[in-house]
Amino acid sequence: MNAATRLDVWLWAARFFRTRSLARQAIETGKVEVAGQRAKASRGVRVGDALRIVRGEEAFEVEVALLGDQRGPAAAARAMYVESEASRVARENRLAELRAARAGYQPPQHKPDKRARRLIRALGDIDAS
Repeated sequence: MNAATRLDVWLWAARFFRTRSLARQAIETGKVEVAGQRAKASRGVRVGDALRIVRGEEAFEVEVALLGDQRGPAAAARAMYVESEASRVARENRLAELRAARAGYQPPQHKPDKRARRLIRALGDIDAS
């Protein structure tokens, strides 16, 4: 194994992103930082580097534990990094908040019938006036 692995390859191998192109896109849009600074996709990642990865609603603060350029099983991918305790707690709290916000919403059991569609259309007209 090399002394350094490309950042986009490592993110893909550690299963933070499904494809290398998605990893590269996240890096280019500033969603991945290495040691607090924006990085390029071709930057070499070494063991001990601190990464901050934002993926959708989740933010990870991890330290590189192993290098790899092959995508393997999820258990092997989790062994490639060590997530900080503060990051894990913050991420779990954020997910709990999102679940609580969705708990009040009850999706309909079936599609609206003709009468319900008319009522929906009528309610929509109220906003237009």
